[in-house]
Amino acid sequence: MIKAKVIGAGGYGGVGITELLMKHPEAGIACLVDKTDVGRRMSDLYPHLDGFCDMEIVDPEDARAQEAADVVFFATPDGVAMQAAGAELDKGAKVIDYSGDFRFNNLEDYAEYARRLGRDPEHKSPDLLTESVYGLPELNRERITPDTRLVGNVGCFAISCLLGLAPAVREKLVDIDSIICDSKTGVSGAGKKPGPAFHYPSRYDNMNAYRLTGHQHVMEIEKNLTILSGDEVRVTFTAQVVPACRGILSCLYGSLRDGIGIEAVLDAYRSFHADHPFVRMYDRNSGVGTHHVRGSNYCNLIVDVDERTNRLRIISHIDNLVKGQAGNALQNMNLLFGFSETTGLDHFGQHP
Repeated sequence: MIKAKVIGAGGYGGVGITELLMKHPEAGIACLVDKTDVGRRMSDLYPHLDGFCDMEIVDPEDARAQEAADVVFFATPDGVAMQAAGAELDKGAKVIDYSGDFRFNNLEDYAEYARRLGRDPEHKSPDLLTESVYGLPELNRERITPDTRLVGNVGCFAISCLLGLAPAVREKLVDIDSIICDSKTGVSGAGKKPGPAFHYPSRYDNMNAYRLTGHQHVMEIEKNLTILSGDEVRVTFTAQVVPACRGILSCLYGSLRDGIGIEAVLDAYRSFHADHPFVRMYDRNSGVGTHHVRGSNYCNLIVDVDERTNRLRIISHIDNLVKGQAGNALQNMNLLFGFSETTGLDHFGQHP
């Protein structure tokens, strides 16, 4: 049985991975760690877990938090894992980090990412950057193996856009200078910590775009599309928050190259995602939406061509807290320990 430690257990990312680990047939929770709510039971914070996870949350300095585990999930903000991951690796654990601390393999890329967030661009564990693996199994499955120690879990917007655009970019279906990502997220993407912009009177019945000067997930999108293309890719990305609890809907566009039609597009998407159990494809007449991935690790793609403008149009739906966060992290854990990547995740979502 795999022993898992969750650091940052009290937040939405922490409770998400806790829920999933409790359903996993090969893993169990050894310790829940956080700086807040120390001494409280997990089920005190989240009463839906009453009788299922009554484990006490312990402080990072507590002796129980220092015990070795097989895998450590850092469900923490930027800047935490880079300071603590090394100690967990030294104890023999594999580490999966939710933040951007290990999504990049060099100091220059990390520094640019940090600057977009207004953070210190100096990485505190630069020696670990070169061994970290970008944790999107649909792109990097062959690198996420039992020999891998450190995975940087992917940003939620980046997952929705990369799964939708990767086939088109790799097969050169679109002009790479024409790509547009229009992405909307539910309020839970802001995390558990309250803020004025997410106070109910400010958020109810209100939609707005944000970080128009440059969202940090754009770097992940462009970097990985550039690898797939072989040519530098730049996208126009707009992030918006809508008055819903969870879910991301990304509308992705690109001008089709001459001679490319819907059949070539469908062939490319079917081929690329054939071995990806959590990607499902639909046509323009389907009624799928964010409700149909809620609580699941699936990404639902509507694959379409607007014949009038000769544009590719992909509509990507994920649950930002599952495929966009904890579910993808568990999928990475499965690969790190040699399990089927669907273990503990092959369940449908919730409706309505």
